[in-house]
Amino acid sequence: MTKRVSGKTGERVIDGVGVSAGIAIGVAHVVETGLGQLPEYEIDESAVEAEAGRFRAALAKAQKQVSKLRQKTVGMPDSVAEELAPLLDAHAAMLGSSRLGKGIETQIRARRINAEAAVQHVVHDIAEAFAAMKDPYLAARVTDVRDVAGRVLRNLADKPYQAFSVLPKDAVIIADELSPADTALLDPKRVAALATTAGGPEGHSAIMARSLGLPAVLGVPGLLGKVRSGDRVLVDGEHGRIVISPSAETLAEFERKAEARKRLERQLARLRSLPAESRDGEIITLQANLEMPRDVEPALTAGAEGVGLLRTEFLFMNRDSLPDEDEQYAVLRGIVEGLEGRPVTIRTLDVGGDKISTALGGRIGVSPNPALGLRGIRLSLAETKLFETQLAAILRAGAHGPVRLLLPLISSAEQIRQARKILTKVVRRLTRKGVRIADPVPPLGAMIEVPGAALMADGLAREVDYFAIGTNDLTSYALAIDRSDEAVAGLYNPLHPAVLRLIQFTVQAGHRAGIPVSICGEIAGDPRYAPLLVGLGVREFSMTSHSIPRVKQRIRAIDTGAATRRALAIMDQGDEGRISALLDDFNDSL
Repeated sequence: MTKRVSGKTGERVIDGVGVSAGIAIGVAHVVETGLGQLPEYEIDESAVEAEAGRFRAALAKAQKQVSKLRQKTVGMPDSVAEELAPLLDAHAAMLGSSRLGKGIETQIRARRINAEAAVQHVVHDIAEAFAAMKDPYLAARVTDVRDVAGRVLRNLADKPYQAFSVLPKDAVIIADELSPADTALLDPKRVAALATTAGGPEGHSAIMARSLGLPAVLGVPGLLGKVRSGDRVLVDGEHGRIVISPSAETLAEFERKAEARKRLERQLARLRSLPAESRDGEIITLQANLEMPRDVEPALTAGAEGVGLLRTEFLFMNRDSLPDEDEQYAVLRGIVEGLEGRPVTIRTLDVGGDKISTALGGRIGVSPNPALGLRGIRLSLAETKLFETQLAAILRAGAHGPVRLLLPLISSAEQIRQARKILTKVVRRLTRKGVRIADPVPPLGAMIEVPGAALMADGLAREVDYFAIGTNDLTSYALAIDRSDEAVAGLYNPLHPAVLRLIQFTVQAGHRAGIPVSICGEIAGDPRYAPLLVGLGVREFSMTSHSIPRVKQRIRAIDTGAATRRALAIMDQGDEGRISALLDDFNDSL
C-alpha cells in the first residue's frame, strides 16, 4: 500500500487491493465500530440476579436482531445471500449456545462481576481454547465469536448499531472491516463503494461487494486515519486506488471512465437474445445459479438458458421446523413454472459445514472439522426420511417443467446407488398414490467437488446421467485451504495445476461416458477462465445471473480450436505463474 499527494491541489491518493471492479465517486461515511474501554467491577451479592437478567435481556435482543438481519437476505442477490445467510445462521447458533450464554451467566454469578466483563472473559477463554488446537478453521471462527459478543456488548451499553442507519446518497463506506451483519444493513441504492483496512480478494466483504456490483478497495492499513466523514472520495476498484478530495481534472477523467463502463453494460444487454456461440460455431450453454425464488426474474433478464444450480438450503434456513413435502413442492413448482420450460437443476439439501439450519435441531452434531463432517449427500443418506420428503417434492415439481436432480459432495459410487434406490422407492410410492410427478424420472447427477470423486470420475460416470463440477469446494479441498481464512486465502487458486487436472479428468470421463459436464463454481462466471474451460471441453456453464452477459461476450470472441490448443499448452505447465500468463495472453489476443 502506498500513499502519495498528487500534484493536483489537495488531492491525496491511497493504494490498496482492488477486489471489485468499477469506479465510484461519493461522500465518505466513516464507520467507527469500537465500544471504547469497557468497565469491569464487582457487584453485590444482592445484585447478581439482576445483572444476570440484564445480560439475558441483551442476549435476547441480539437474537432478535440477527433474526431480522437474516430475513433481509431474502431480498439480496443470490450470491450475496449464499455468502451471508450461513454466517448469520452461525451467529444465531452462537447466541443460542450454552457455551456462550450459560458461560457468561456462570461468570457473573461465580465471580460477581458485571455482565460486560463476563462477556469479555468468556470470549477470551474461547479464543485461547481455539488457538491451542492449532486449527486454522477454528482460529478463523474466533472473529465470528467476537462479532457476536460485540453485538451483546452493544446492547448492554444500550448503544444501538447505527453504522448504516443514516447514509448520504452515493455514500462510500470507510471501515476497519465489514462483518456479515454490517453487510446486511447496507442499502445498495445509497452505497456507492466500499473501502476497508482489513480484507482480501477472497474474503466475505470482497465476495459480497462483487455480488452487489459495488467497487471495493480493501487491505488499506490506517485507512480510518486518512479519511473523514464528508470527504469527497473516488474509489477505483479495478486498480485498487482511493483518491481523497479529487481535483476537477481527476473527477472528469474518472467520470469519463465511468461513462465508458455504462456504455459497455448497454452493449452487453444487447447480447441477451443472442446465443453463446463461438466464432467457429460451437454452442455453449449458459445457465444461472439460483439461491431463492426471487432470482428467477434476474436470470431470465440476463438471458439464462435454464438453471444449472438451484440451491435448496433456503427452504431449511432461519426456521425452527422442517418444511414438509407440500411446502417444498409449492416453492419448487413456482420456480419451475417461472422458468417457462427452461430446465432447472435442483441440488438436494447441502447443509452442514458452515451452513447451519436450526430446523435440523440435533440431527447434525458438532464436528471437529465441519468441512469434512456430516454434510451434503452424507446427511441425506443418514436422514432418509428427510431425503425422501425432498425427493418427493422435486418429483412433483417436475410435473410442471423439466428438472434434473443433483447430489452434493459425492465421494463414492455407492452413495449414488443408495440415492438412486431411495429415489426409485419414492417414485413407486407416489405412483401408487396417483400423484402426478415428472415423467420420465428426472436425470440424476453428481456434484464433483471432492478430489477423490474427480480422480474416480470414470467409475462415477457409469452411475449418473451428468456431472456438475463445483470448483469452489474442489479447489479448497484439493489445496487444503479455507478461503475465508485471511491467513491462507491468498493461496486459493483455481489455476493451480492440481485443480486443473481434476477438472480435466472429470470432463474427459464425462465425454468418454457420453454424459454432459457443467461447471457451476465461481470460475464459471469469470470471463477470464472461459477460453480455458472451453478449451478443456466444457460446454455448459452455470453462474450468477449478472455474470452471464460478460461470459457470453467472451465466448463469442473465442475460436474453440485455438482455445483447445492453448488449453493443452496450459495443461503441460507445472507453474501457476506460467499458467496464468498463458491464459491472460490468450485473452488479450481476443
